[in-house]
Amino acid sequence: MSTHQYDAIVVGSGAGGAAAAYRLARAGLQVLLLEKGNHLPADGSTLDIGRVVRDGAFLSRERWVDGRGRAITPEERFNVGGKTKWYGAALLRMADGEFLPDPDHQCLGWPLTASELAPYYDEAERLLAVRIFDREPDLARLLDRLEARDPRWRASVMPMGLDAQILADRAEASHFDGFSSARNLKAEAERSFLSLLRSRENFCLQVNSAVKSLVGSPESPTTITGVRLHDDSELRARSVLLAAGALHSPRLLSRYLAATGLAESLPAAAQVGRYLKLHLLTAMVALSPTPKTDLIRKTVLLTHERFPHSSVQPLGFDGELIGTLVPSFVPGPLRRAIGQRSYGFFLVTEDGSDPRNRVVEDPRGSAPPVLDYDAARLPSAAREHRAFTQAFRGILARAGVIALTKRIGLSGTAHACGSLICGAEPAQSVVDRDGRVHGLHGVYVVDGSVLPRSSRVNPSLTIYAWGLRVGDLIARQPRPTPPLQRSSESGTTRVS
Repeated sequence: MSTHQYDAIVVGSGAGGAAAAYRLARAGLQVLLLEKGNHLPADGSTLDIGRVVRDGAFLSRERWVDGRGRAITPEERFNVGGKTKWYGAALLRMADGEFLPDPDHQCLGWPLTASELAPYYDEAERLLAVRIFDREPDLARLLDRLEARDPRWRASVMPMGLDAQILADRAEASHFDGFSSARNLKAEAERSFLSLLRSRENFCLQVNSAVKSLVGSPESPTTITGVRLHDDSELRARSVLLAAGALHSPRLLSRYLAATGLAESLPAAAQVGRYLKLHLLTAMVALSPTPKTDLIRKTVLLTHERFPHSSVQPLGFDGELIGTLVPSFVPGPLRRAIGQRSYGFFLVTEDGSDPRNRVVEDPRGSAPPVLDYDAARLPSAAREHRAFTQAFRGILARAGVIALTKRIGLSGTAHACGSLICGAEPAQSVVDRDGRVHGLHGVYVVDGSVLPRSSRVNPSLTIYAWGLRVGDLIARQPRPTPPLQRSSESGTTRVS
């Protein structure tokens, strides 16, 4: 059984894992980043609608069951950079109030304030080169009509992680939302963080390395000392950072707690996997009589004062992609014609937190994992999302636009958060305000599973900022003094 010693092992290379690894490596620590998948190809296949959308070529095939035992396959991806390679590049901060509890909406609060995360938001935005794109003509005309009919619909700029040069590449510009850039024109975890570490001798990225379990000290199971891979090799580190995502990090932690008996004694163990959040999501196709020629499209965020937990963002989809959202019973030529005359929108409502919405792992591994989530457990969020969808469809109709909608089902896990939420009390949370798992030593969580609230916007920037913050806190910890060794050749003393 092979072993190796690092200062930190990071499990997962998405937003939080890459950000934490960046901060730790830049501080001089020996960092190993483990990724279950491999690098994505740069041959253009990640921009191909047939391969990506119709074939699902880059999706995980892992089988799960829902809370009723029905088979599902969550839309998860395992590759260097994680979901950030595929996301729509919208990089928004959570509002100050979205760090606070909201009992009426079943929302828990953060154990830290927005101001404490602010410097890490700043750094993440700088590294991701966040920029604003101008409104394009078709969208500008539509927004003018909406505002004229109801000024309570407010459009604000959308901060985007896109290279300005993307405007010169039509294929990339019309296929960034839900696709991986072949020319590195989208800011994401690999390009914006990991590529900055390539020349550092104290950083190693190891691909195709699925972690099977955490490893604890034989003397004290509450101290995590490393990980075991699926080939049964063990890797040792002073700190292990879980960044496998809200559906997978709780599985690793729950396996360890069950195997060591800590599931029965640690107060935080009862919360592992619970309070899963998925956002309530609806895709909308807004059909008008005239063809649409906008390129980026995703340039604004729409909100309404009546719906404080909801937002609308245009989809960065061209006509061909929008056609894939039209029901399959519609003939192909008609779907394409609809797509060319349509704008796509994504309606987002923050869901509340319910302990019954959770990820469950069979400690023996003999049964598939369970994704037990039901929006009916969150009546306030469900009501707001229905009313918000109706209100936006109504204002579009008043502007002369017909809207078709499609709810995103349980398999749509792009915005999965929660499941290892951070909080002040071990009996009500899993992770403390510094990212450390309550009751354990040497193990931290830096992915979206820590988020007690997901806000009404995409969570990516907040996960990057959290990873930077936790990495910074770990890097500031005193490091063990290397032992003094006597040289047999010169009789001098050196530090090893």
